[in-house]
Amino acid sequence: MTAHTVLPVAPPVLAALRALDDAGRPCLPYEDTEGGAPLRCCLRRSVPGERIALVSYAPLRRWAAETGADPGAYDEQGPVFIHAADCGGPVAEAGLPFAHPGALRTARRYDAAGHILGGRVLALAEDPDAVIEQALAEAFADPRTALVHVRAAEFGCYLFEVRRA
Repeated sequence: MTAHTVLPVAPPVLAALRALDDAGRPCLPYEDTEGGAPLRCCLRRSVPGERIALVSYAPLRRWAAETGADPGAYDEQGPVFIHAADCGGPVAEAGLPFAHPGALRTARRYDAAGHILGGRVLALAEDPDAVIEQALAEAFADPRTALVHVRAAEFGCYLFEVRRA
């Protein structure tokens, strides 16, 4: 099995998004009264009372800037929740982020040019980590796979990125 690393949105990117998001809009923080928003900065769900923001984020664009790839039309942006201020990032926890029984996820594979190689819909069952880990093992078994985006199937929202370790 190929070793991999789960990545939140990087701190320098978060700082930029807190000023102006990837759609060119200012960040508008608010108090989360309900909790449960999937925070891409620390890869956990929000709790009531936290200050968060919903911003537009282009994950493939950010990766392409690091690597020199040109994803072309695959450069999409979408909504993500982040803390309104620096939160220190993820705290080591058991299991994969946003993996719970009954959730639907997609694992979308990209090559080194930033083009989609394929994807897979994942119905998370009793052992959601095992379902995602199996999909990641299959994705990284293809040497062309440079990274995988895990997304919420219902809305298509980006949740986190996985790269080879």
